[in-house]
Amino acid sequence: MEQSQIDEKYMRRCLQLARCGRQGAAPNPMVGAVVVCDGRIIGEGYHQRCGGPHAEVNAIRSVKEPELLRRSTIYVSLEPCAHYGKTPPCAKLIIEMGIPTVVVGCRDPFPKVDGRGIDLLREAGIEVRVGILEKECLWLNRRFITFHTLHRPYITLKWAQSRDGLLDRRRESAEEPPARLSSPVTQTLVHRLRALNKAILVGRRTWELDRPGLNVRLWTGEDPQRIVLSSSPVCCDSVATDITSLLTLLYEQGVQTLLVEGGAQTLQSFIDQGLWDEARIETSPQALGDGIPAPHITGKKGEKLLIGGHIIAYIYKNS
Repeated sequence: MEQSQIDEKYMRRCLQLARCGRQGAAPNPMVGAVVVCDGRIIGEGYHQRCGGPHAEVNAIRSVKEPELLRRSTIYVSLEPCAHYGKTPPCAKLIIEMGIPTVVVGCRDPFPKVDGRGIDLLREAGIEVRVGILEKECLWLNRRFITFHTLHRPYITLKWAQSRDGLLDRRRESAEEPPARLSSPVTQTLVHRLRALNKAILVGRRTWELDRPGLNVRLWTGEDPQRIVLSSSPVCCDSVATDITSLLTLLYEQGVQTLLVEGGAQTLQSFIDQGLWDEARIETSPQALGDGIPAPHITGKKGEKLLIGGHIIAYIYKNS
């Protein structure tokens, strides 16, 4: 097996491990690390929670025979950090442990890292190979990377529509119940999605008609910050009068992810301004016949799931 194939094999394992930190690592990136000696894995780790040890630290600590580190290779899906934050720099730990080779999936765009970890390792005489499964590594942390490169949260649009492309019946008051287009199972998955986002937004009309809880009562995790897009005051966590100012404020607050749940006018306003990164669209087997049309969106088609007659499709913005 060629070296490039070997590197990809272990980097795929790093990606598998990194995904285990999906809910706990934020706002830090998801990172996985693998220590290999003589063709076998002797240590593994991932970043489990913000403020806790990084993936490299956990992988190194898991090695039962530390003397093997001096002839091992450590694979890590994201560049090792080179600064003191909540934890010491991983690049310095790798140097101290005498690991001779480091294989990195992609560079870390965080300003305090951004190549400094790689430079530090190379200056210490360590062989560093960079860019192994780079596309996959960047994609895994697209939320973190979007925040640090575009200086705004990663924006996910979410809606449920009938099979004839409608969001809801036309309603004039809160006394008229909304159309129920999600099943109990897909509704639970919505709450899982909420748990993965730090803020959630609806428009004023949705807030006034439905008074949505916008919480994660059907899942585990922290409730996202609730935001209503409105030109007039409403009783909620916070109110935003325009999208651009809101995104600037959320960036300044360190909010990396924003989930937009509707309705049609609010969703379309994000789409029209090009301020979105992915859309999660649930299509119900139910038809409404007449009502409010779903937003119009175009992009790169992604995953598609079939759950009890409901189709959940993902669309990603073309970069």
